Amino acid sequence: MKDSATLRIIFMGTPEFAVPSLERMVEAGYRPVAVVTGPDRPRGRGLHVAPPPVKIAAQRLGLQPILQPESVRDPAFAEAIKRLAPDVIVVVAFKILPPEVYTQARLGAFNLHASLLPRYRGAAPIHRAIMAGETETGVTTFFLKPQVDTGEILLQKRTPIGPEETAGELHDRLMLLGAEAVVETLRLIEHGQAHPQPQDEAQATLAPKLTREEARIPWDRPALMVHNHIRGLSPNPGAWTLHEGRLLKLYRSRPTEGSGAPGTVLKADRQLIVACGEGAVEILELQQEGRRTLPADAFLRGYTLHPGDRLC
Repeated sequence: MKDSATLRIIFMGTPEFAVPSLERMVEAGYRPVAVVTGPDRPRGRGLHVAPPPVKIAAQRLGLQPILQPESVRDPAFAEAIKRLAPDVIVVVAFKILPPEVYTQARLGAFNLHASLLPRYRGAAPIHRAIMAGETETGVTTFFLKPQVDTGEILLQKRTPIGPEETAGELHDRLMLLGAEAVVETLRLIEHGQAHPQPQDEAQATLAPKLTREEARIPWDRPALMVHNHIRGLSPNPGAWTLHEGRLLKLYRSRPTEGSGAPGTVLKADRQLIVACGEGAVEILELQQEGRRTLPADAFLRGYTLHPGDRLC
């Protein structure tokens, strides 16, 4: 498609979640005048220095310049953005910008957030929505303001959450749904049809970054809550539990019948069933620390668990 001649856009993003938004923008004719992303960092098991996914995508799309500031609070970065004279700044999974940067956009700077704001403001909206047992979520675009995730809403798109859906699977769906929202938001701004609406503070909830201890499986909760906990943390960071001091990560499960002391193994022969505070869960996929992730039947062929063993 022919490039839009009316908007000077700067795109800011770093991880894989941001790549479809950048790609869809270019496909729709919104070719950024610059891309801002994180610095090249050591990545992977070998810790080899590698560019972030957005930089790789920008290079593939032939976009220049690509800016990689060490700090978005560096006055030199704000000056670089000012020289680019943006009409709009699009932010998808990037750092928290200071007003000195985002106020440079003549028509505004907007962010894509992976929840239906004002619910689940913060760094972990996908994980926490599933962990809470939500059956619907979505994406929101909103104008930036100093308080994180509190700006006026431009557009929202809704989607159901499947009862077995993991955080990783929902992440990948919202990544694509978000790309559609970004392009639609740009069209609204371009044609003067954006009507930002304030967020309802009475409905606001928080989704802060997860801690390691929060990822520990709460076996004393009802089976459905344990199931939501496991899938809400799958595949990363991974819900974990201990068996005789050994760390196990659990990735897929389903509620089932059974009773016993919370965390007690009820069955460990081809099926792995563990008691919860109410009911039980069947573990479908898991991993011993440092080993491969396996279906439960394959895991049990190489790891010894007996009925009556306790997970904690």
